[in-house]
Amino acid sequence: MGGLSIIMFSGTVDKFIPLGVITQTAANMEMPVKIFVTGWALLGFVKDGYKNTNRISKEFEDMAPLLIDGLRNTHTPSWYEMIKSAKESGNVTIYACSMMANVMQLKKENFDDMVDNVVGAATFLQESKDSQVLFI
Repeated sequence: MGGLSIIMFSGTVDKFIPLGVITQTAANMEMPVKIFVTGWALLGFVKDGYKNTNRISKEFEDMAPLLIDGLRNTHTPSWYEMIKSAKESGNVTIYACSMMANVMQLKKENFDDMVDNVVGAATFLQESKDSQVLFI
């Protein structure tokens, strides 16, 4: 397998956490990881956007206190910290979706430094042709 490619669409913390865990785990296993950030997830990748990713999906909102307390009590790093750590391995590339960035009037300079480039879906899919693709 040619690594892992993740399409990140959701803008809620209950989806960002698995993104962080899967990315960090794959990077620790020396697997190349490509993340294509689109949809509402783009807002988590703008500068300081991670600070506003505390919303929970409606279907899980009644469990939010349990999740937040559990993460705090176990000293689990935030999804953002996990991805930053994974990026340090050199095995992680993060792309922002050019179409959604245009729709949201975002440019490369609006994104967190961990975003490598703003590209279209065709570029991401071409680079992901030999990898396992996940959609979150």
